[in-house]
Amino acid sequence: MTHTVTTLGKRIIISILMVCTMLLVQSTFAQNKLVVTNTATASSFVIANNKIVASVYVDSADAQVITVAATAFTKDVELLTDIKPTLSYSKKAIGNLPIIIGSISNNSIIKKLVANKQLDVSSIVGKWESFIIAVVNNPLPNVPKALVIAGSDARGTAFGVFEVSKQIGVSPWYWWADVTPEKKTAIYVSGKQVNGPPSVQYRGIFLNDEDWGLQPWAAKKMDTSIKDIGPNTYAHIFELLLRLKANYIWPAMHPCTKAFYYYKENAIVADKYAIVVGTSHCEPMLRNNVFEWAENYKHEYGTEAKEWRYDLNKAQIIPYWQDRITATKNYESVITVGMRGIHDGSMPGPKDVNAKVKLLETVINDQRKILGTTYQKSIEKIPQIFCPYKEVLQLYRTGLQLPDDVTIAWADDNHGYITQLSNSKERLRSGGSGVYYHLSYWGAPQDYLWLSTISPSLISFEMTKAYRFDAKRLWVFNVGDLKPAEMEMNFALDLAYDVTKWQPTNAMNYSKYWAESIFGKAFAAQIADIKNTYFRLAQAGKPEHLGLVNYRSEVADKRLADYKIITEQAELIYTKIPKRLQDAYYQLVLYPVKGAYLMNQKVWYAKRSLELAKQGDSSAIIFSSLSKKAHDAIHRITTIYNKEIANGKWDDMMSANPRNLDIFKMPKVATKALVDSNKNAVIQPTTASKTIAIAAKDFTRKKDVLNGTITVIEGLGVGNGSVTILPFTSPSIDSAKILDAPYLEYDINIPNGMHTFTVKCLPTHAINQEYQLRYAISVNDSKPIIVNIDAEANSKIWSKNVVNGYAMGTTKLAVNTTGKSSIRIYLLDPSVAMDEIVID
Repeated sequence: MTHTVTTLGKRIIISILMVCTMLLVQSTFAQNKLVVTNTATASSFVIANNKIVASVYVDSADAQVITVAATAFTKDVELLTDIKPTLSYSKKAIGNLPIIIGSISNNSIIKKLVANKQLDVSSIVGKWESFIIAVVNNPLPNVPKALVIAGSDARGTAFGVFEVSKQIGVSPWYWWADVTPEKKTAIYVSGKQVNGPPSVQYRGIFLNDEDWGLQPWAAKKMDTSIKDIGPNTYAHIFELLLRLKANYIWPAMHPCTKAFYYYKENAIVADKYAIVVGTSHCEPMLRNNVFEWAENYKHEYGTEAKEWRYDLNKAQIIPYWQDRITATKNYESVITVGMRGIHDGSMPGPKDVNAKVKLLETVINDQRKILGTTYQKSIEKIPQIFCPYKEVLQLYRTGLQLPDDVTIAWADDNHGYITQLSNSKERLRSGGSGVYYHLSYWGAPQDYLWLSTISPSLISFEMTKAYRFDAKRLWVFNVGDLKPAEMEMNFALDLAYDVTKWQPTNAMNYSKYWAESIFGKAFAAQIADIKNTYFRLAQAGKPEHLGLVNYRSEVADKRLADYKIITEQAELIYTKIPKRLQDAYYQLVLYPVKGAYLMNQKVWYAKRSLELAKQGDSSAIIFSSLSKKAHDAIHRITTIYNKEIANGKWDDMMSANPRNLDIFKMPKVATKALVDSNKNAVIQPTTASKTIAIAAKDFTRKKDVLNGTITVIEGLGVGNGSVTILPFTSPSIDSAKILDAPYLEYDINIPNGMHTFTVKCLPTHAINQEYQLRYAISVNDSKPIIVNIDAEANSKIWSKNVVNGYAMGTTKLAVNTTGKSSIRIYLLDPSVAMDEIVID
């Protein structure tokens, strides 16, 4: 008998299969997640319950960092429950509620569990920094259950320990931002979780420009005997990095701070915490030249240092490098190769660029000889990076021959936009590539050292793009003093650990995720709205950059109104948030939001006072007073930060005027004399410009192509979102094939005549030499006109772009139609992120 399956039947079968598949996926996901509750189940393990607390066991054969993490975990449990677990190296003292912590290769109990097939570690064997957390039944005689945290290596184990800490309620920022956890009477865990390997191999931070916060604070509060950033400070920093699943650092290196290796204990502490030490783009071979060459060379070597120039002084420079590599050969390091000036300047040498390239090649070859001889292993197995930062990028582009195994650490333009990524040939290099990225910066066109304002959407857009072009060996983030950049640093390192979790398309949601993890569900949505508005407003003018931008009055008024709303919201939440979290809230939310608002008030009220004074308007004096009031308030809230929150714990950490730039000073304001001198001024009438502004994401229709999908990225750019092409690896469209490019269309009424069409885009850079940064525009099917918005870093146009938060292209087009016109914009290259179209 023949059975015929109807169309309806097919649909039912397909629907059932889809549901089953979804349930299977959800089930698999649920199984790969530790479950934390305050009540027991048949499958759960009790960490603490009233007076009962688990014990912690580590194997003495394991690395020090595992003991470090286990010890911290016992303190975390005590912080939550007021009961501290015991930590033991003895199997005899293991107890009947053990938490067994160790690497799969060194912990004897874990090895036995694996051999007995009680713990499956096949998913992490041989993988970098991976871990498994599982409740295991009957692991030992007379022990019904154990919580096992097993790592593929030592750092993977530590990450697993701190993952449990985070899930039971201890924030990575419990110390660095005073995120005091809520007390618990019981903690039970069940399930199983596997993590790793991380998306990026080396993930970490650069402590930089520490002169106005970290160094004076450490000298006063942490390393008081040396009055500097030393081992006590670094121990807390390294613990934070482990809790954030990071493994890498470029230590502080400004003239106010002695070299990291000057204090012998620093390297010992880094080794204890298993943190890989590297050095910045201007510190080759683990040497801090600012201190060690310019200041301390005679003390170390008994003779004066001659010129820092390799072609003239190789005799001193070679042993100087050799000594450091010899001293650190037993520590885990990533070696920066190459050479720049003593401190963030170009490499001294011949003026001819080709001769300088040859000299740099010689430098790198000689450095690698030192490394190979000292480590006594193949040079390809010694982690090395080369950072083509600032002028070094030009040397690289000129034709520098870089050994294939050296990792290229591409840099951003210091303002969050990556200048270049690997081309097709470079992506084949065995050393791969990485990124050096700024969340804080001292330099042109102006610093942003005070408040961190790089949004998760922008970080994800640039760093995900980098990852798609195989920059996955090393990511290092310049976090300045660390303290003003807590959320941004947290996001950047979360992204480096798992690049799939926070794609550009959902990165704006991170603010809520982060707020909930620290302040709880009740306040998360409100805090996320505050943070996202804060990032948007700063994209169109960072608080430190306000002296360089020139808003129209209506734009300034709208900014102030938006800042007022989020500041009042932030202040209201401060009164409602649990007392245990108020110090954290002040640091992480209230201070930056209020500080940014006050800076905008100070600058724009001062300008308003002068404008009115020129008209002889006596209300100018009111705005002068408001500007002065805002200036004083910035210092007042900073004093609260330093002296009052956390009982003065952060005294000297926050500066209201880093580098004492003019923007931090009281600006010039109107006086009564200035107003009186203009009482009879003739006021010239102003003609308001007539413009039409269209948000790029408000398109009428779009056309995708096979290799390029037009995608809206919320939270990116100066508006409420930008439009770009994904994937980032989409091919560049040839100018002769514009009609084959993806495009957007906007239907809008435009008066007849000649108009200027301005397209505002994120001030990104072309991905590499195989791409440009172009769009094409046409109106009513006119011939498309191509516009390239790329600007060379450090050019005048670039300076204007990064201050204003957008690059723009302008095109004059005629409109000769009645009714609605259709504007069509073709996106010809990935990395173009269009924000707004303005028709003048």
